[in-house]
Amino acid sequence: MAEKTLLNQIDPNRIPEHVAIIMDGNGRWAKKQGFLRIFGHRQGVDTVRNVVETVAEIGVKYLTLYVFSTENWNRPKAEVNALMQLLVQSIKKEIPRLMQNGIRLGTIGNLAQLPADCSKTLIETVEATKDNTRMTLILALSYSGRWDIIEAVRKIAADVKKGLLNPESIGEMDLNAALNTARYPNPDLLIRTSGEQRISNFLLWEIAYSEIHFTNVLWPEFSPEDFYKAILDYQGRERRFGKTGDQIKQVV
Repeated sequence: MAEKTLLNQIDPNRIPEHVAIIMDGNGRWAKKQGFLRIFGHRQGVDTVRNVVETVAEIGVKYLTLYVFSTENWNRPKAEVNALMQLLVQSIKKEIPRLMQNGIRLGTIGNLAQLPADCSKTLIETVEATKDNTRMTLILALSYSGRWDIIEAVRKIAADVKKGLLNPESIGEMDLNAALNTARYPNPDLLIRTSGEQRISNFLLWEIAYSEIHFTNVLWPEFSPEDFYKAILDYQGRERRFGKTGDQIKQVV
């Protein structure tokens, strides 16, 4: 009942085009239940499934999930291996559901660092879902904002060296075009679960003007109701992009 009440409060004309989520709290959830960390990650996969469908139903066009950061490679090897196996199994299992719901899969990050079977599964799934148009689900894998910016700078430097780009003319559009995220719009809303209030090296360039919603809910317990609360929080804000409130009202 509460979930439906929240849904009814949402303005369908002010749905964010792109939502990004830092899915945090799997390990703490497992520890709280007396389980190993991997059980938290498995439960987190179920949450992903429910949230993806909820996000698509509400009309969001792009959803980016922070699945595995470049820093996560420093975790215990057993946990990293288990995560990679879980990722492959989960993606293979979800292909029919992605097709049924019209969801296209995309990726950002250094996929060359992933195990061969993981990269193969991702490539096959991206190809299989490429014609779906309802929503794009973007998985950030072996990704970090700093890594992406450094890679973009290297591309730009290479173009300058080749004489294809004048250093004096370099602007935001050039960096935008060189980023992994170039083919997607910047997030309107960033959600982080688990009570932590930091960005953790995620989409550092892209979230310059994103609205940020922090929730204490651990990711395995994040529900459609929690997502609706984030949307209502977003819709209750005035997005000014450096302008004054009066200027925004004049445009409207």
